[in-house]
Amino acid sequence: MQEAKSQLRHKSSFSQAVQHSLTMAYRGLLKIKRTPEQLFDVTLQPIIFTLMFTYIFGGAIAGNVQSYLPIIIPGILVQTVISTSIVTGVQLREDMDKGVFDRFKSLPIARIAPLAGALIADTVRYTIATVLTFLMGYIMGYHPEGGLGYVVLAALLVIVCSWCVSWIFAFFGVIARTASSVQGISMIVLFPLTFLSNAFVPADTLPNWLQWFVKLNPISHLVTAVRNLTNSGTMGWDLSISLIGAAVIVMIFAPITVRAYMRRT
Repeated sequence: MQEAKSQLRHKSSFSQAVQHSLTMAYRGLLKIKRTPEQLFDVTLQPIIFTLMFTYIFGGAIAGNVQSYLPIIIPGILVQTVISTSIVTGVQLREDMDKGVFDRFKSLPIARIAPLAGALIADTVRYTIATVLTFLMGYIMGYHPEGGLGYVVLAALLVIVCSWCVSWIFAFFGVIARTASSVQGISMIVLFPLTFLSNAFVPADTLPNWLQWFVKLNPISHLVTAVRNLTNSGTMGWDLSISLIGAAVIVMIFAPITVRAYMRRT
C-alpha cells in the first residue's frame, strides 16, 4: 500500500500538482482563520510604520506631512510587503520541525504541493498588507494622482515581486535548522536592502559613497516603480528592472529550493 501511494505521488501530472497545491494553499488559509494572530504583522505593521515614519520624518524631509505622503506611502508599502515574505520561510521551517511534512509524505499527493501551497497562501498576506497601507495613506490624506487603475497595477507589482522574493526565504526555511535562524538570516539580508534604499529619503540626500549602493539596490527600483505608477501614472525603466529582477530570483531560487525540499522530504 505504501509503495502504491509513493508511486502515485511521484507520477502526479501537472494538473494534479496544481490541484494539490491549491488544496495545500487552502490549508494555509484555514491556519490563518484558526490562528488570526498570524496576521498581526500584516495588519499592525502598515498602520504603525505609516504613522511613525510619516510624522517623525515628514517635516524634516519634505517640509510637511502632506508633501511627504507621496514619498513615504510607496516606500512603506514595499518595505512592509517584502518584509512579510520572511514569514514564508519561518512557517515552512516550523511545519517541517513539527513533522507535518512527514505526514504529507504518506499521502498520495504531489511532493511539491506543500511547498507550492504555502507560497500561494502567503499571497493573501501580501494583499492584506498592500490594501491596509494604501488605506492608511488615504486616511492620512494621500490621494495618488495616477488614479485607481495605476494604484491597482502598483499593488499587483508589489505582490508579484514579494511572492518572487519569498522563494529566497523559502530556501532558507528548507536548509536552516530552526525557525529562529530562518528569521535571523532573513532579517540580516532584508534589513540593509530596505533601509539603505530610497524608500524613506531621496537618494540624492545621502552621502556620495552611499548613493551608488542605494541607486543599484533592487528595492530602490521597486519603490521608484511604485511611485511612478501611483503618483504620475507612468511606467518607466524601474518597472522593467523590477519585473526582470523578480523573474531572475524565481529562476534561480525556485529550482534550488525545490531540489533542497525534495531531498529533505
